[in-house]
Amino acid sequence: MLYLQKHMEIQYIFELLGTGFFAISGALAANDKARPDWFGVTFIGFITSIGGGSLRDILLGSYPLVWVGNVHFIYAIFAGVALASLFFKYLIRLRRTFFLFDTLGIAMFTILGTEKALDLGTHPLIAAMMGMFTAVMGGVIRDVLTREIPVIFLKEIYATACLAGAALYILLEGAGIDRSLNFFLSGALILLIRVIAVRYRLSLPQFRRDITD
Repeated sequence: MLYLQKHMEIQYIFELLGTGFFAISGALAANDKARPDWFGVTFIGFITSIGGGSLRDILLGSYPLVWVGNVHFIYAIFAGVALASLFFKYLIRLRRTFFLFDTLGIAMFTILGTEKALDLGTHPLIAAMMGMFTAVMGGVIRDVLTREIPVIFLKEIYATACLAGAALYILLEGAGIDRSLNFFLSGALILLIRVIAVRYRLSLPQFRRDITD
C-alpha cells in the first residue's frame, strides 16, 4: 500500500511539472508568434498543456479527463504562464529556452501517457502510441492556432524520440526494472535523442514521391 501511494505521488508530481513546462513553452510560443493578450496567452498555454492528455483520455475512454478531475492542473498552467511572464526577458534571451521546456514536457508526458495506457490494459504498441499522442498533440494544436507548421510535419526528430522513450519504458517494465528508475531512464532517452538531433541537425529520411510523365 505504501509503495502504491509513493508510486502515485511521484506520477502526480511529474504530471504537474510536465503541465507547467508545457504551459511555459505555450506561453512563449504564443507571445512570439501572435502577441495576444493575457487571456490569449493563457489559452494557448492551456491547450499546449492539456491537449495531448485530453486526447489520450478520450481515446482510452478514461473519464473524467485528468484536468477536469483535479483543479491543481489548472493551477499548474496558471503558474507556468505567470513564470513565463515574470521571467520573460531572461527566458527569451536564451535561444534554447523554448526547446528546453518543450523537450522536458514531452519527456515527462510520453512516459506518463504510456504508463496510464498500460495501467488501463491496452496493448504495449497502443500504449506507446498513446504516450506519443500525450506528448505531441498539445504542441500540434498550439502550432495550428499560432499558424505554425507543427514540428511533427517537419524533418526534425520529435515524435520518433517519444516513441523510442515509450518503447524503452515498456521493455524495462517487462524486465522488472524499478518504476522510478525506469521513468528516469526512459525520459532521459527522449531528452538525449532530442538534444543530439537538434545539435547535429539529424532527421529521418524524407518521404518523397517522384512524379514522372
